[in-house]
Amino acid sequence: MGEGGLTQLSFAPDCPPLAVIAAAKIAGIDLPTQTSASSSPTLSLSNGVKLHGTNVILHYIGRIATIPNFYGHDALHASQIDEWLDYAPILSSGAEFENACSYMDTYLEKRTFFVSHYFSIADVAIWSGLAGTGLRWESMRKSNKYPNLVRWYNSVSEEYNDALKEVTDLYGGKKGKLVAAKPKDQKSVNGDISDKAKAGSRPSNEIDLPGAEIGKVRLRFAPEPSGYLHIGHSKAALLNQYFAQRYQGEVILRFDDTNPTKESNEFVENLIKDVETLGIKYSQITYTSDYFTDLMDMAEKLIREGKAYVDDTPREDMQKERMDGIESKNRNNSIEKNLELWKEMIAGSKRGLECCLRGKLDMQDPNKSLRDPVYYRCNPVPHHRIGSKYKLYPTYDFACPFVDSKEGITHALRSSEYHDRNAQYYRIQEDMGMRKVEIYEFSRLNMVYTLLSKRKLLWFVQNGKVDGWDDPRFPTVQGIVRRGLKIEALIQFILEQGASKNLNLMEWDKLWTINKKIIDPVCPRHTAVIDERRVLLTLTNGPDEPFVRIIPRHKKYDGAGEKATTFTRRIWIDYADAECISENEEVTLMDWGNAIVKEIIKDQDGNITQLVGDLHLEGSVKTTKLKLTWLAETKELVNLSLMEFDYLITKKKLDEGEDFMDAVNPCTKKEIAAVGDSNMRNLKQGEIIQLERKGYFRCDVPFVKPSKPIVLFAIPDGRQQSVLK
Repeated sequence: MGEGGLTQLSFAPDCPPLAVIAAAKIAGIDLPTQTSASSSPTLSLSNGVKLHGTNVILHYIGRIATIPNFYGHDALHASQIDEWLDYAPILSSGAEFENACSYMDTYLEKRTFFVSHYFSIADVAIWSGLAGTGLRWESMRKSNKYPNLVRWYNSVSEEYNDALKEVTDLYGGKKGKLVAAKPKDQKSVNGDISDKAKAGSRPSNEIDLPGAEIGKVRLRFAPEPSGYLHIGHSKAALLNQYFAQRYQGEVILRFDDTNPTKESNEFVENLIKDVETLGIKYSQITYTSDYFTDLMDMAEKLIREGKAYVDDTPREDMQKERMDGIESKNRNNSIEKNLELWKEMIAGSKRGLECCLRGKLDMQDPNKSLRDPVYYRCNPVPHHRIGSKYKLYPTYDFACPFVDSKEGITHALRSSEYHDRNAQYYRIQEDMGMRKVEIYEFSRLNMVYTLLSKRKLLWFVQNGKVDGWDDPRFPTVQGIVRRGLKIEALIQFILEQGASKNLNLMEWDKLWTINKKIIDPVCPRHTAVIDERRVLLTLTNGPDEPFVRIIPRHKKYDGAGEKATTFTRRIWIDYADAECISENEEVTLMDWGNAIVKEIIKDQDGNITQLVGDLHLEGSVKTTKLKLTWLAETKELVNLSLMEFDYLITKKKLDEGEDFMDAVNPCTKKEIAAVGDSNMRNLKQGEIIQLERKGYFRCDVPFVKPSKPIVLFAIPDGRQQSVLK
């Protein structure tokens, strides 16, 4: 083993060097591992030498392995391998993942391996980079969007199956990387529910569905079409997709359309749009209304079997009786009378409208959900899909267990706020004589300063407090995407929480911090100056004639393209910057060089109106305190409207019973006029940019004409406080 045997590989617990571990397994090298506080993996040798860093350790393993050409046949191939080792980390950059996959797919079109004609540590590094993204690569792999890359990946997986499976079984996906997971026993997929409950606080990828069998899992995401999809629903949708992919099963998108008063085709269309925005791959779309006839037949069957009865008790009285465990006066009516009133309900007659159908369960049960719940209510409002055919509609509690069983759902994922109703769900399926569906709970996602009740969100829409369901202040998928959130950030944020049953109140800052890490490496840079009181700086030795330079829109990312920057004798700067400058102070003009401000001109009120200075391009930027953004005085500048938003409510969390209207934030939007560089005429709607020294923005309204400003929405970055605060 060269100059020293391998004694230990140590690495941070949340960032194992998968490529190193996989390379050692493939090479048959025994490599003991341990976790440490170090951010960089370290390989300790028996002679006391330590090697640091993934690529350095891969080089070493490549040289000592007995696999032919594992680190190249010659210097050229070794250098080509090094190029791919340097390239592999780009796969963990959310923003560049698909571009990288596309590039490698084209590269592999006529190649079997990444370097020459043999398997090398380059292949191990790329395979590990893809596997390390977990769910993201698996969804790409199944879509076969990159056939050459998938062919290569599957070939490597098959050829080195034992070694690679051992690695991936030991390390479960988390945060886009792989972390050490507790070994699972053979019963993990088919174990009992109690075993899984103990695992409830572990990440989703370490939790099993009770009774799940590979290839036989069938799940459903069942939103009610009474609003747009919001961040809370997203958790349910993404967890359904996660488990369906993990068990090679499927997800159905079902619309729970049992309340025509609240529902509409607009909501159906936008929910489909939102689900597809999240990347949910559903096998089919169904509607609870598809089963209305079957549900009515089942209701009549339960009446005839004495398991349901028609009740005309007023709703408030019924609620009180249920709370107190008092049986309804109609509970023991004859089957004939129940059927007679049932027909009145079907007809929507005056008598029928006074009635509802209730299940005859147990009025003394401590679990109040079992105290004769309502199965059907009359509602003469036409249904958005089927018109006025029905005058009565099933409740969610009655329809859901029926349709779940009817559609072959194996596991119903729902949030733990419904825990007390699980017994009701199972009891209703039992009374119906239908196949049992396993309920699997996860915690509801709650966000600070945020309302997720569709009823409350509808109030904001109807009262003009927002501009619609896609308003950037709304927690809807369309709202937060319009605000500037990348979907991959939302997916990462939600999957990090997993299927935990712990109730959690999450901070928006964490989500926006993830988002910043995705957008910052790739979003173009532009310049804006606040319009109000902007100050002209005249450079006495500046260029006699304006000139233009072409510079990168992002200094570290060529893919952002280029922009034209105009240099003139007279330039605009922000008033706030002008206030910070002292006479004879040397400052740096970004993307140009230094200047010395010689004169500060003020009006009679002490406001700065002009600055005069000299360019001092030989000056060092390291010596200046102020680094200023600026714009040339030119007619080519564009008008901007910078929009900043605040939370819709002023309390982090509303107390039980507290009226949300008492916490409505009176000021949630601020518009700031600015001017921007002429390159911003080319911005497209939805494009994300950084305004130098001002933050990140999403283009909501692009350039149309000079008199109409470009509208840019400020994107939180998890650190900066809004100017509204």
